[in-house]
Amino acid sequence: MAGKKVIIMGAAGRDFHNFNMFFRNNDDYDVIAFTATQIPNIEGRRYPAELAGSFYPEGIPILPEKDLPDLIDKHNVDEVLFSYSDVSNQTVMHYSGVVNSLGATFSLLGPKFTMLKSKVPVVAVGAVRTGCGKSQTTRRVAEILKERGKKVVAIRHPMPYGDLKAQKVQRFASLDDLQKHNCTIEEMEEYEPHIMRGSVVYAGVDYGAILEQAEKEADVILWDGGNNDLPFYKPDVHITLVDPLRPGHETAYYPAEANVRMADCIVINKEISAEIADIENVRKHVRELNPTAHIVDAASPIRVDQPELINGKQVLVIEDGPTLTHGGMKFGAGVMAARKYGAAEIVDPRPYLQGTLKETFEKYPDIGALLPAMGYGTAQMKDLENTVNRTNCDAVIIGTPIDLRRITKINKPTIRVFYDLQEIGYPTLEDVLDKI
Repeated sequence: MAGKKVIIMGAAGRDFHNFNMFFRNNDDYDVIAFTATQIPNIEGRRYPAELAGSFYPEGIPILPEKDLPDLIDKHNVDEVLFSYSDVSNQTVMHYSGVVNSLGATFSLLGPKFTMLKSKVPVVAVGAVRTGCGKSQTTRRVAEILKERGKKVVAIRHPMPYGDLKAQKVQRFASLDDLQKHNCTIEEMEEYEPHIMRGSVVYAGVDYGAILEQAEKEADVILWDGGNNDLPFYKPDVHITLVDPLRPGHETAYYPAEANVRMADCIVINKEISAEIADIENVRKHVRELNPTAHIVDAASPIRVDQPELINGKQVLVIEDGPTLTHGGMKFGAGVMAARKYGAAEIVDPRPYLQGTLKETFEKYPDIGALLPAMGYGTAQMKDLENTVNRTNCDAVIIGTPIDLRRITKINKPTIRVFYDLQEIGYPTLEDVLDKI
């Protein structure tokens, strides 16, 4: 191919979508490679020829991000497209410096070129960081729409960590479908809560093909965003969550600010856990960036199934993986439960780490005395199970959105944490959906 030589920087999600929307069958460009980061074990594969189009009969290699400078030099690359999310603005511009120093153009592809238009209404839920509360917000939106007699189909931001060809279009309507598609813990955390409430979920790699299939059974499509990425579909209602436990991140992380500026509705979540000054600081930033958006005040109060197993006990806390890793949170629902129900001590799992979890803590040393529910594949799920079972504690608090006991064998008493979005005052999400 004689087009511009391009490398797409990604993390097995937005990068593939950008390729499908803009570069596939576009002879003005020659995509040399994808690079991969954030997610373990996604490099070393190829984007398959069956998805890449006629210009790439051998597919496209997916290589480690650390090789980027050598790849630019080796292939005389013209342009590097940054295509993943939930990184600081400073990090994005660091990569711009690396790329520009080697003579190539550094670019970001805008929503005009990447958003698909649906035949049915789309409600999109996004955020300014991983761990703001998108999952419980999408559940609340689905509940409201179903009460109005609408058939809601959720489409989840991609997490194709396995066979990309087989994962082109995935439909999940039962727990058996999770096993059928060999889902990771990270995938189950997003799909299972929808399934348990009677919603069908789609995900995969080719979001044009996914949309075409989902439209056949949906009155409304609910876009369930990942990280803090922008929607893949043009929203009729765009809801963005902000986090007063991380004030200032709404303007400091890519592409958080774009999500705030584009939103019809901003949800300020976690208000019962945050300082009033931080809540008002976030509210001020939102109003400066988007003066016309509806603002919904909210919280995500927790409850547990067996509080008596926490009181006075030494507990191991398992939290949502991405929230602790690239999300950078110091605690989640599990820690909140340990504090609320009187745990004597949160046990540090680091002396007991097994296998790949050691690498996770080396990469993200600020996780501290918590255990992220890492499960990118069966081997890592086994490492998680072995770590939990080796840890010297009285009980295990499961702060993830799924029941880990269904997929791991834990040899200690366990407590599940539950949380749902709860609006505070007015307007509510119901009011906002009525108005828009």
